[in-house]
Amino acid sequence: MHTAPEQHADILIIGGGLSGALMAAQLLRLPGRRKVLIIEPRSELGRGEAYSAVELGHTLNGNAARMSVDPDNADDLTQWLTAFIEAGGWPESDQQHVPVSELFPPRGIFGLYAQQRLDEARAVGAQHGSVAEHVRGEVVDLQLSDGAVLLTLADGQALRGHFAVLATGMFPAARTPQTESSGLNAAALDPWDVAAMRQLDPQSTVLIIGSGLTMVDAVVSLEQAGHRGPIEIFSRHGLLPHVRRQPPTWVDFLAEDHSLRSPRQLMRALRQQCRQAQAQGIDWQAPLDTVRAHIGRLWSQASDVQRRQFVRHIRPWWESHHHRSPPLSAELVARLHQEGRLRIQAASFKGLVACSEGTVGIRIRRRGEAGTTVVQGAALINSSGIEYDWRRVARPLPQQLLARGMIQPGPLALGIAARPDGAVLNARGEPAERLFAMGPPLRGMWWESTAVTDVASQAKALAGRLVGL
Repeated sequence: MHTAPEQHADILIIGGGLSGALMAAQLLRLPGRRKVLIIEPRSELGRGEAYSAVELGHTLNGNAARMSVDPDNADDLTQWLTAFIEAGGWPESDQQHVPVSELFPPRGIFGLYAQQRLDEARAVGAQHGSVAEHVRGEVVDLQLSDGAVLLTLADGQALRGHFAVLATGMFPAARTPQTESSGLNAAALDPWDVAAMRQLDPQSTVLIIGSGLTMVDAVVSLEQAGHRGPIEIFSRHGLLPHVRRQPPTWVDFLAEDHSLRSPRQLMRALRQQCRQAQAQGIDWQAPLDTVRAHIGRLWSQASDVQRRQFVRHIRPWWESHHHRSPPLSAELVARLHQEGRLRIQAASFKGLVACSEGTVGIRIRRRGEAGTTVVQGAALINSSGIEYDWRRVARPLPQQLLARGMIQPGPLALGIAARPDGAVLNARGEPAERLFAMGPPLRGMWWESTAVTDVASQAKALAGRLVGL
């Protein structure tokens, strides 16, 4: 059997979605000559799970002014989108009747933007001899040996580099195999698969587990597929995402008062600020949006007890108020709710129930009830969000790294543990010299480590760190 020769690089980037693409772009823009290999199973870089969407209805949940991939230019996406629209791209944008900075572009178009910025970085890198190559495949093993990082791919390829970066992005629960599977994903439709939804009886009942932004996408998918029947949504707290509006600026009260440290103190102060805003006729979202810049500091300085309190008692409301829905999608959900077609119930998913062919059943326990109830429909969608606990992700690389003690779960089992500079901590708490992480894997460190601006800032800082080593 012929074995492909081992490829060598200065830096290996594991994952070629948005995180990996931004990491590569930052490395390419720095002076010096280096070779970067980006290992990604998909045929395209820069898209990943989030930006591979093809339906125009699947939009960003932040407007253009909030979604720049350039940490040094907050208007970068607005500027790119302006030129893109003027050149004839996205003619449907005029339906939103707002300035370009306030548009919520489709995720597929955002993927084009990320790809173009990577291409531009490649051109800059070429001027001083740097290259970034896409190695198509899945990393199934990683070892540290002889002052290098060794990667093994599913097809047997071997890669060697001075450093490696875990830029694996997010693991959507609907698309991620679980180590302790309930069989839910095998029985459920993909929330973004409009073609599969077109095969349903348009008048049939669809069951959805989870009520966050993935649910909003699923409802958009059903609408575009021509579904006109009932939609039953079940989530533990029965909360829907609020619609994202564009409030005026508000004083950054956390910058002025660093004595606010605990989740309880923060919530008390935030409620007070929101009441003050509303008394002045200003949207409550204005004070809430100022908190965003301080989340990393607040989370990292909180104790484990305080973090657990936040996750247990505040998280559902934080998610529904902070991770808000784009206006057009929110309008659809609100309209279906008003028409009585969409109903949300506070209930926990307790498992699948065997049913006749063409029907799916789930067992739920409604909030406040001791017993369970069986609910049936023609289809089921898992919209339970993102799986951050790497111990539950049944993919080769996370399982290998955990089994070898090369990584450990992050705080509250959110992502993996690392130092503030991204150096991964092993099971003994020792920082790796050659293995780093960025973006969603660091959720446990910074809480909000998934937004585009967070990932872009981390990519810039880590690129500077690696080049300086």
